Amino acid sequence: MHSYRIGDAAALMGVSADTLRRWVDSGRLPAERDEQDRRIIRGADLAAFARELHRIERENTGSSARNRFSGIVTDVILGDVSAQVEIQAGPFRVVSIISRESAEELRLEPGVPAVAVIKSTNVVVERP
Repeated sequence: MHSYRIGDAAALMGVSADTLRRWVDSGRLPAERDEQDRRIIRGADLAAFARELHRIERENTGSSARNRFSGIVTDVILGDVSAQVEIQAGPFRVVSIISRESAEELRLEPGVPAVAVIKSTNVVVERP
């Protein structure tokens, strides 16, 4: 059984360790104690919690896309027809090419919040 310490679980969930501790303290996310009396979260419990958070978010979006990364726009390069938009979503950098018209309608510029919504049929999965 794989388990995670609070900081590692928080990093995987894209939240602070304090947020993860609050979830544990409130009973939303089960945790156990290891031999050194540190809180650990079983991998299966963390996965179930992540699925539930995603399900709740998906219910509120009305979208068929399952991959959503909330972040901040860090760069916008406007071309004649297209725009390159860079979003930093937690530790992840997402770069998208969209129409210039869309970038202007969304008023995308560095510093504004944005969500990268990704719908893909080809995703590579690796283990660190």
